[in-house]
This record gives sequence, C-alpha cells and structure tokens, in this order.
Amino acid sequence: RLTPGPPPGVAAAPAALPALLPALREYQRATEAGALLAIEFTGLVEYLALLRVAARALAPLGSSVMFYLAAAVSDFYIPISEMPEHKIQSSEGPLQITMKMVPKMLSPLVRDWAPEAFVISFKLETDPQILLDKSRQALEKYRHQVVVANVLESRRTSVIIVTRDSQTPLSLSDEEIAQGMEIEEKIVSYLQGQHTAFIERK
Repeated sequence: RLTPGPPPGVAAAPAALPALLPALREYQRATEAGALLAIEFTGLVEYLALLRVAARALAPLGSSVMFYLAAAVSDFYIPISEMPEHKIQSSEGPLQITMKMVPKMLSPLVRDWAPEAFVISFKLETDPQILLDKSRQALEKYRHQVVVANVLESRRTSVIIVTRDSQTPLSLSDEEIAQGMEIEEKIVSYLQGQHTAFIERK
C-alpha cells in the first residue's frame, strides 16, 4: 500500500507480511548468491530472441538445465512488418485486423537450441475433456519431457503433470489453501524430483 510521506513510499499491509516475508527472504538470498538473473522484455519478438539466446548459452550444461515455460506469451500477434507506420485514420471506416499465429518455440528449443535439456511446457484449457489428449499431443509433437496440464477455472488449486508414460494429479487441500500455499510449490517440488531422475538417467 502507498504511504503518503513525506517522502511518499510503499509499505506492506501487516496482514500480508506472513506470506510476503519468506518470499522476500528467498528472493534476497537468491539475488545475493548470484543465482537469479532477471531478464526483462517488452514484446513478443524480444522474448523469442532472448529465449533462443538463453537456450543456446545454457545448452553446454546438458541435462542439468531445466526450461520451465510457464505460459505462452500470446497465441496471436501482428508482425512488425505488417504494423502501420502512421496513425490509422477512423475516417477510412471500420477496421479489420488479421493476426498471425505466434511461432512455436518448443520445436527449435528441443531439437536445436538445447537438445539435452529437461523441458516443461504448460497446457491450459477451458474444457477438461480435451486437456489430457491435448497434453499428450504436445508431448508427441515437440518431443519434450513434461506438460503441466490445467483447467482455467481450477488452475490455482490443481494440475496434472503429464509425461509420455504417466499422469500425476497435484492439488491443494482446503487446509493448504487456508494456509496460503500455492499450487506452484507442489509443481516445483515434484518437477525437481523428475529433473533429478532425468539427470541420473542421462
């Protein structure tokens, strides 16, 4: 929340502190240890270029690398080459926009940029009936290791970890939700074990 000052500032609400402090301590610890490199981007093209550069830089580390591709930046975009140079005039009538599909980066990531890495993608659907089929199709198409499958309405409390030969549901209990636990804690903990097993198999 904002504090009026002078000088004006930002303060945490006391009720938020129990959940906030552990996260801040972990962030500070990782930053001081040089274990966190935040790379900012502002647009799709920049993101895709940075992903490629990061993957190629990490590729020599082989199976020790985990790519946790938590969400698609976007499914559709307008290429820079098709952006208008000047303001679109409303006097020209109704506007119709045709968008292109965002290039899928999983294929080059798995095949070319970091072929030994442990790669995790996410699949979000609104229809639970097609979720597992779509997840398995993604694994078959892109040949990576894991899909974290979730349904829009329950994405904060339950997911299914899908691999080529297994599907493991993870969910928060009512008690865990009341304690402020987030599903990401269970996802990361589970995938850490999967990654360790992946390294040992290599």
